[in-house]
Amino acid sequence: MAPRDDTSPSDQHEMLKHILSTVQSIREDYQHLSVALDSIQGQLNILSGVKQAHDVAGRNHPSKPHNAPTQPLSVGDQQVATNIKFGPNAADSSLKVGSPGASEIRSDGEPLYGRKHSATATSRIILTTYPGQSGIDPLPMNWGHVDALERGPVVVSRSQSTVRRRNAIGAHGGSYSVYHALAVASKHLDVDHKPDFTNSEPAVTIGPFPQWKKIVSIDPLGHLSPWLFSDLMRDEDIHIRPSIAITKAHMKLPELEQSVRDGRIVPDKKICLNEFGELAVTKFAVEPVWFLPGVAERFGIDEGTLRRSLFENTGGSFPELITRGDIKLFLPPIGGLTVYCFGDPARMADPNVKLALRVHDECNG
Repeated sequence: MAPRDDTSPSDQHEMLKHILSTVQSIREDYQHLSVALDSIQGQLNILSGVKQAHDVAGRNHPSKPHNAPTQPLSVGDQQVATNIKFGPNAADSSLKVGSPGASEIRSDGEPLYGRKHSATATSRIILTTYPGQSGIDPLPMNWGHVDALERGPVVVSRSQSTVRRRNAIGAHGGSYSVYHALAVASKHLDVDHKPDFTNSEPAVTIGPFPQWKKIVSIDPLGHLSPWLFSDLMRDEDIHIRPSIAITKAHMKLPELEQSVRDGRIVPDKKICLNEFGELAVTKFAVEPVWFLPGVAERFGIDEGTLRRSLFENTGGSFPELITRGDIKLFLPPIGGLTVYCFGDPARMADPNVKLALRVHDECNG
């Protein structure tokens, strides 16, 4: 004869509530642990990526110091370009100088960068700069170099501490740079805002590969920039931002969900996760970074023609395309690209693995 259960319904209800509370507590602990593990994995990915970038060159280089100039830019140092050449010696011979021109608007006699910026623009507007101008000292850029530190970072920020050291024209964010401008103008974002890259490390390690030297329209090191050049950011207050974000994501496609229901696809718990057809993917968000000599070569034109056409057909938005022949990088205000990788991204570089590639149509909205 089975023993009689003397537990009242109210006791059973309390017991179930206690069990539910315990399960929820376990679930929260698991979520916190998962976040902590993701953070640790991100740090490991950064260390691995930086180490591989160093190892490709066969040696580790200390970050080369760049002494920021102490002389401020001044109106008297600015000059007007009358003849522009583009080529390997552009930094030395790109300009024939005419009479000085006022390429800025200023309302007082203070040094150009001697006063702290407010949340919006100051009364001084810098329309353009010139190579050799007092205070202009762009960071070296050896595009395509196998050693990341020898190649150098992409620096495009116009913040006080960085504007004289820029080696790129344009702005981060592609077409979204306009929204950044709106945020600064409306005082929702400080003009010298520095992003916090904590827990933003790439979810996986990619490269480096020898083929990267052929790339001319994106920065293949863009996912590691803040970590590769952290010394430069810390010691010289240079603003360096990533141009590629790599993260893990789940994707749901109605077609796959139906395929799972019909039995045509069986979830493997790795890529196809469940009976709803949910997919585990690695997502790469990439913004454009153009190496102008390489882009010109791809189109079979000279660099000067490309620069002039870009300047004239963007409403004259980027005068440094004309005045700064020494700067070879351009971050255009166009949409970027997104890559969704199904499976282990590390296997993309394995010559023994077959890859399937689908190019989607553009949808910049």
